[in-house]
Amino acid sequence: MGTGETAGASASPVPPSGGPLDGVRVLALEQMQALPYATQLLARLGADVVKIEPPGRGDSGRASLPAMTDPRGRRVGATFLRNNLGKRSVCVNLKDPRGRELVLGLAPRFDVIAENSRAGAMRRLGLGYEDIAAVHPAGVYVSVSGFGNTVPTPYGGRPAFAPVVEAMSGIYEMKRRGGDPPAVAPVGALGDIGAALFAAVGVLAALRHRDATGRGQYVDIAMLDSVIAMTDIVTNLWSMGLRKGELGPLILHGFRAADGWFVLQVGREEHFARLAGLVGRPEWTADPRLATRQGWVDHLEDVLRPAIEGWAARLTKAEACAALAAAGIAAGPCLGEEEVVADPHVAARGMLVEVSRTDGVEQPVLVPGNPVRMSAAPAREEHRPPWLGEHTAAVLGGELGLSAAEIEALRADGVVA
Repeated sequence: MGTGETAGASASPVPPSGGPLDGVRVLALEQMQALPYATQLLARLGADVVKIEPPGRGDSGRASLPAMTDPRGRRVGATFLRNNLGKRSVCVNLKDPRGRELVLGLAPRFDVIAENSRAGAMRRLGLGYEDIAAVHPAGVYVSVSGFGNTVPTPYGGRPAFAPVVEAMSGIYEMKRRGGDPPAVAPVGALGDIGAALFAAVGVLAALRHRDATGRGQYVDIAMLDSVIAMTDIVTNLWSMGLRKGELGPLILHGFRAADGWFVLQVGREEHFARLAGLVGRPEWTADPRLATRQGWVDHLEDVLRPAIEGWAARLTKAEACAALAAAGIAAGPCLGEEEVVADPHVAARGMLVEVSRTDGVEQPVLVPGNPVRMSAAPAREEHRPPWLGEHTAAVLGGELGLSAAEIEALRADGVVA
């Protein structure tokens, strides 16, 4: 199995140390994936992330399917498992004024306060940027929402999940063909992870600004903005005259080998000449039909594909891609799930983390590893996601000095759990 670190089920998450963000503290009022992915990345880089969850159900990602159960028999869904490694969980009822006061009391002890509720929700709870800044002017406040919080937009009050903003970016329609319906979420949660990456960049920039000025600020991330930035070809190519998904004249297609498919990209004349020689068609370089890049596209199906797939028919997709790479041509095999898990690159880079299950299932849950490699910050041990409310007493006692009796009284009233 091509896995890297193991996040043991019995090891309670602890504040990370030794990374480039060692000493940075994040208070995350978060759910599902967009912000949790960002704060997990910060945790992997050394930040101490304390996650605030509502009592009872917790982060809505815990209710996702498929799921496992924690030691107390509560559901822990796939969305939660892959976005919350190394965090601590505190259950606070934000709708109770006493819960709000707990968060306002915690905020000055953290560098970053992060939330990804629907636009305006935290402000209505009295935990918006202005409320936090009043008690913690040096705090960096980051919001991730579908359509942003700081600029008026006709979509401001709408709920959003990743496929919604992906559709609105134009990429679904650009890739749709004929009367077929759009392929929804073709690459997983691009809208979530894209927003998460921009949120992490914004936080790091805001911390750098605070180092220089002593002042915090509001980092406002809209998921739709993030996806439009990542699907830049939609508007850029349209502005340059291309229509209906045209990508410009180049070979960027899938081809069949003996055991599956591989993808090939050729956009330069010298690479086309190498391809022609490799597949046994050196005459292509003198063929007037193929003298231009547009000619490659125009004759893809009647000239190029038969020859390329004829050459690849005796090769596996891995062998075909190895031969293409040896000729200096970019190509990659289309891998299935098990092939990705067993891939030697994935194993070498530690890009799959095993989270041991606590419900008797032998197969561990696989979570993507940390893609950020830094020469001066060796990869750290991964810690499993927290069980719901696992650190409530420790955080409230350690950070706010609440006694066990005070915490128990809040628990009895449903303010914490």
